[in-house]
Amino acid sequence: MKPFLFLSARPEVEAVGPEYESVRSAMDLDAGRLEHHRLDVAALERQRLDAFAGIVVGGSPFNVTSAPEHVSEVQRRVEEDLAWVAERGLAGDVPVLFTCYGIGVLTRVLGGEVGLDHGEEAQAVRVTLTDDGVRDPLTGVLPPGFDALVGHKEATTRLPERATLLAGSASCPVQVYRVGTRVYATQFHPEVTPADFVARARVYRHHGYFPAREMAAVEARIHGASVTWPRTMLARFAELFG
Repeated sequence: MKPFLFLSARPEVEAVGPEYESVRSAMDLDAGRLEHHRLDVAALERQRLDAFAGIVVGGSPFNVTSAPEHVSEVQRRVEEDLAWVAERGLAGDVPVLFTCYGIGVLTRVLGGEVGLDHGEEAQAVRVTLTDDGVRDPLTGVLPPGFDALVGHKEATTRLPERATLLAGSASCPVQVYRVGTRVYATQFHPEVTPADFVARARVYRHHGYFPAREMAAVEARIHGASVTWPRTMLARFAELFG
């Protein structure tokens, strides 16, 4: 039985391990079935993709909308690797689920547009499935409406022509989409519990996702959220392609 691969792109060491553990737990896999590669540390060994049942791409403080002069060499390399992963997924080589930052990379690869119009502060938002989302084998395990945790500065502003919209929210119309039959992208974080997200918010409290002085209020509203369904997506991804 092939393992899955988790690709992380967070330079903040204190956030890396917890993100992997959140994904592993949500997928209901033991550590032996979820390998971890840090794209911010080393380039991807591209010839190895056929060794995996599927790939999950994590989030990052990187933004694809950053001006070129503000993009580090690490970010450039990460985005080149993720673009290649997207191409391999679209070719049918491996199922891929992009999350948060990853949806921006995939949208750009597909010729869609990413902008700053639909950013969302760290909070829970109501997400609604489209008719296609209700019928989809991955998102169809979710109820038609559910709460999910978000925290992002940029989002898809024009859906790629090849993409099928599966879910949206009032503040961010593109929350989940599918391309083909085995490549998915989600703007919200499907892996985290409220406790996980609070811990991550503490790491990124000075990164502009919310005013740092409001940390206590952010913690209170996240802890007060009832967010249980999004993690089902990752369990379903493992079930469909494992």
